[in-house]
Amino acid sequence: MGALPEGYHSLYHSNKLQEHHAKMLQDVVPRDISLTKALVTSYKRSFNGFAAYLTNQEQQKLASHEEVVSIFPSRTLWPQTTRSWDFIGLNENVIRNSNTDSSSNIVIGVLDSGIWPESESFNDQGFGPVPQKWRGVCNGGTNFTCNKKLIGARFYSSDTARDTIGHGTHTASTAAGNYVKDASFYGIAQGTARGGAPSARIAAYKVCQGGCREADILAAFDDAIADGVDVITISLGSSVAVDVIYDSISIGSLHAMEKGILTVHSAGNNGFSPGTVISVAPWLMTVGASSIDRGIVAKVVLGNGKTISGKAVNSFKMKGTEFPLVYGKDVRTGDCDELAGSLCSTDCLNSSLVSGKIVLCDSNSGIEEALNAGALGTIVKPGQVPDVSFVVPMSASVLIASDFELVKSYINSTEEAKAIVSTSESMKNSDAPVVASFSSKGPNPIISSILKPDITAPGVEILAAYSPAAPVTDYLKDKRSVEYSVLSGTSMSSPHAAGAAAYVKSAHPDWSPSAIKSALMTTAWRMDPTRHKDAEFSYGSGHINPINATNPGLVYETSREDYIKLLCSIGYSAESIRQLFKDNSIDCSKFKKVDSTNKDDFNYPSMTVKVAEGAPFSATFSRTVTNVGLANSTYTAAIDKSSDCNFTVDPQTLSFKQLNEKRSFVVTVKGNRMKSMVSASLVWSDGIHLVRSPIVVY
Repeated sequence: MGALPEGYHSLYHSNKLQEHHAKMLQDVVPRDISLTKALVTSYKRSFNGFAAYLTNQEQQKLASHEEVVSIFPSRTLWPQTTRSWDFIGLNENVIRNSNTDSSSNIVIGVLDSGIWPESESFNDQGFGPVPQKWRGVCNGGTNFTCNKKLIGARFYSSDTARDTIGHGTHTASTAAGNYVKDASFYGIAQGTARGGAPSARIAAYKVCQGGCREADILAAFDDAIADGVDVITISLGSSVAVDVIYDSISIGSLHAMEKGILTVHSAGNNGFSPGTVISVAPWLMTVGASSIDRGIVAKVVLGNGKTISGKAVNSFKMKGTEFPLVYGKDVRTGDCDELAGSLCSTDCLNSSLVSGKIVLCDSNSGIEEALNAGALGTIVKPGQVPDVSFVVPMSASVLIASDFELVKSYINSTEEAKAIVSTSESMKNSDAPVVASFSSKGPNPIISSILKPDITAPGVEILAAYSPAAPVTDYLKDKRSVEYSVLSGTSMSSPHAAGAAAYVKSAHPDWSPSAIKSALMTTAWRMDPTRHKDAEFSYGSGHINPINATNPGLVYETSREDYIKLLCSIGYSAESIRQLFKDNSIDCSKFKKVDSTNKDDFNYPSMTVKVAEGAPFSATFSRTVTNVGLANSTYTAAIDKSSDCNFTVDPQTLSFKQLNEKRSFVVTVKGNRMKSMVSASLVWSDGIHLVRSPIVVY
């Protein structure tokens, strides 16, 4: 998936490129195979590549072609599944007092499951004409209409851009939804719903219908870049990271970066162990998920008067004060043993014994069995994610183990146990922000010198627009339809960061993707490492702070040459990189392999090095910053040091006499016998700005 050949930007050249793709296929497929059937898609608007049906033998033959950078199967990726904007400081007054003319020229491209165009979050009240730069179309299918807010729509392996899953509508409105008063999920989390950039325009690219084909994702990148979007948000991914030249999102976002477009990507939802982050490319902005100061709880009131707070988004109201409370093993069918009954396993609850009652289940999967058996409600243990409230299909509450045991003890203490499961309510969450347990963690499994995730943003219990055609939960008996829903995942944090990036872009239209990314990273709120065992591998530079990001003082600009040098240094062939960037002057021989030295001169806002365990080490980070603060200013370095390592900065002061002036420095880290991760922070300050970069040694 290389860059377009020089000058190939007209319809004539696009057609010539498609003919060339067909010719390449003609050389590898049998003559009796129709090329029109073999060639699925030509990527010809923004970069050069194609998708085709090939056998393994044909794939190997095509891979030897001198123009081919990489060939990889089109995997199926998956979605990474209000108050949040106020929590991070971007309240309505700040938004309304910002430059709305500039922000209304920003277009956010959303690659997802489509969009519900009739949602109030996408109304165009108060919007002026579509920006003149826009080159996209409204190709949403039958009965699909765009407006001055939703200015573009495309679909791929589908016949409509309309969202029937809900995920795309939710992410689009989180990034750039318009103001909608009194939005809620059945009265829960009620307030004004809006995106981070409510004045920005939206272009929806439907790449998911169930799963999300990589061939379609690349086609959407090809279109979004050519259409003229300013920021791309994509909340999709696989369960494991793959090499950047075999990953559709990494390749598409590289070409977007080349055209001045920042791509914001979800870190993944498999964060129960280290090295699970799936978004690894340095040109992507990778976002983890964290909590906000509004939590959602479902309280359980026992017959003995004790009240216990559980986790669930429960919209159901029990009509009464108390109801019989039973344990699953005591109301099981004759076909199930005691263990299966206590878990409320499939077909193990006796419908006649649970009707009108609340059932206690040792597994959260018991919710479905309680629903199917006709129980009035259920109380269950948590699954893998005990720190998040998910929408439930019946009156239900999820209790931590100690509270669950209290309920079990209460049942055993009386012959007539009773309880009520209350409708969910909002509560103050004073611990926020805390990274969610599901949020995928570093270290980066592909490029060890790049810290991922880059940043964290709200991704827990987020209220946003939803598709009324989409199921509210995954339970077949749940037939509800809603216009707003509460979802959690790095899918929700990615559009938060995209909205913040659009906000920064509107303040600084001429800033590069790396400057915007740097501004968001170096101004992020510090997170507490004592509450996160994976520290920076959980939250990167910290929690997003869009207000401060518009005035960061200094930025780390990552150039095209930086990316080329990095790819060379980690072992990609010069020929592949030449095709990727369409630059025959690239020579990798002058760059050292990354494992032969601990000298890092990749101009990234964070600094990370992997060292040999148990041996003395020394590492240096060479960086260059650009002054975007005050023309005449002096910055002094300070390092929040760790006792396990010695850190030095040379020089310790940077003086600037004008804007956009650049200054360089070197950070040196030395230590002995590393056994675990060590981190510190470098902070440059001129008395007004604090420009902070994490330093991680592992």
